[in-house]
Amino acid sequence: MSQAATGEGRASANGELLKMSGLVEASGVPAPTIKHYLREGLLPEPVKTSRNMAWYRPETVERIRLIKRLQEERFMPLKAIRALFEEDPGQAAAMLDVEDRILERALARERTRTSASEVKKYGVPKEVLDRLAEIGILTPNSRGYSPSDLTIIEAISRFRAGGYDERIGFTVYDTLRYKRALETLVKEEVDVLMDRLDGEMPPERAVELIEAGVEPLKDLIAALHTKLMVEEVERRR
Repeated sequence: MSQAATGEGRASANGELLKMSGLVEASGVPAPTIKHYLREGLLPEPVKTSRNMAWYRPETVERIRLIKRLQEERFMPLKAIRALFEEDPGQAAAMLDVEDRILERALARERTRTSASEVKKYGVPKEVLDRLAEIGILTPNSRGYSPSDLTIIEAISRFRAGGYDERIGFTVYDTLRYKRALETLVKEEVDVLMDRLDGEMPPERAVELIEAGVEPLKDLIAALHTKLMVEEVERRR
């Protein structure tokens, strides 16, 4: 018997089929987890050549990796993953592909960094910048601040120039109010976008559509904020 059939979980007589040991090695997922996926009906049934010998199709490796990604990146329970596979097996992969492309483009823009010395021109005290980083509003690294960080710093600078500072009770912790509200909004927004775009159009087109909505969304949020602010002040009169 060949080494492929015994030592590495592959059998030349069975083409590209894998034994459990080969499936574990190729997917990076332990056997007990794979067996649990099988019991949950998430993987295609293996080809059984005897009572104690089963061979797995090569596409099972990608299915296992996909399940792990949906669990770890989308926090989806196995029950929801199974329902997704039953409805449209290709939708899950398309969903992650769109997310990967969005993240890739976003990270590409965020890779440029501005040093702490250059940020001094905005006039925001270092202790304020440090505290904003501590609470997760800014995310500087050893090379400095990202473009998104700079936009936030500039906004903070304008707030402070307009009188929004510690003397009348405004601190960096006020930014957390907006962060908490936006976290809920963004989660819902991403869920809606993924549900509507995944599998309905090529990933590249989906990413272009999302990017085209960035600026109009900013204007929409700003205008709604103004309207709601006026309505709330009038309500309290």
